Amino acid sequence: MSNLSGRIAFVTGASRGIGRAIAQQCAAAGATVVACARDDHAQPVVDEIVASGSTAIARSLDVTDAASVASAVAAVVDRYGQIDIVVNNAGIVRDQLMMRMKTEDWDAVLATNLTAAFRCTQAALRHMLKRRHGRIISISSVVGQSGNPGQANYAASKAGLIGLTKALAREVASRGITVNAVSPGMIATDMTSALDANARETLAAQIPIGRFGTPADVAAAVCFLASDEAAYITGQVLNVNGGMYM
Repeated sequence: MSNLSGRIAFVTGASRGIGRAIAQQCAAAGATVVACARDDHAQPVVDEIVASGSTAIARSLDVTDAASVASAVAAVVDRYGQIDIVVNNAGIVRDQLMMRMKTEDWDAVLATNLTAAFRCTQAALRHMLKRRHGRIISISSVVGQSGNPGQANYAASKAGLIGLTKALAREVASRGITVNAVSPGMIATDMTSALDANARETLAAQIPIGRFGTPADVAAAVCFLASDEAAYITGQVLNVNGGMYM
């Protein structure tokens, strides 16, 4: 397992699914995890982390609200004096065919999946630049690389994260900060559990490994990119998709 001892990890969307697994694995690797979610939704995962002997705190955060993001990051720096790892994981879907998609559904997905990553990254980056060290990791999606009918808003937001990753990586590499994306394929989460059995079987048949991934598969990639072992990796998209997209 990657060693994240002494690091402060700020994880958005940490209450369930992939975000929950990322918070758990970062904590198990030695990081102090700030698990962020709306209201007090991240408290259960923090309780589990603390019960296991690792360190975490919950932070109420609305990633679509600039003041909430600024306050959360400032509170972390005030408490710990640093912020080492930012994981932009918070995301939503509002699927619909383009001709039926409402503007508010486009705006909501872009605000949560892409603009929020910009806000969280920008707020933390000031502190990383001062310390000349940092790891920024955004959770994209195979859909942002391959496209998918009925998900123009989601695909655009996840493709946007890849562009953000590559541009920022070039900006801050000389300051000891790496910026990468992890792009999951079909992962067994609440989002995919809504699919019926036939749809899941059809999708699994398109994956060379022959199964959906797990949140732990994605979390392992995030922990690696957050570690010193990945210090020479930046501007990359690490695909965790079982070969679904190559």
